[in-house]
Amino acid sequence: MTAVKPTATGVPGYTETVPCEPESARRARLLVSAALDTWGIGELAEVGTLIISELISNAVSHTPCRVVRVVIRRETAEVIRIGVADRCRDTPEPGCPEGDSEGGRGLLLVESLSWRWGYDLHRWGKLVWAELRVPAAC
Repeated sequence: MTAVKPTATGVPGYTETVPCEPESARRARLLVSAALDTWGIGELAEVGTLIISELISNAVSHTPCRVVRVVIRRETAEVIRIGVADRCRDTPEPGCPEGDSEGGRGLLLVESLSWRWGYDLHRWGKLVWAELRVPAAC
């Protein structure tokens, strides 16, 4: 189920609970893309959908959770926050992949694509997020 909630910027934020499995990345990308289009900043969709795919993949690989919550909010007129919440309190750390290793680069990619990224710990778990800057013309 997708939830729409008002934010301080006057535009809605969107959330959706999805199974913690690789196939959920598609649903998460659709939510992010739809939100960005709704806000008139569809040009951020390529980067936004790549970021949410990596955050979902990270949750699938590193948490025992059955479900995660995808979150996208327009924090300010200039900043979009994309995140994945789970019930695991383990903190995310960028990997140090070796040579030809196929994994361990997700958070490094998120870091390189986003304005900034981080996580918020809560009693119930954590929210791992990345922020994008909205181009000045939007």
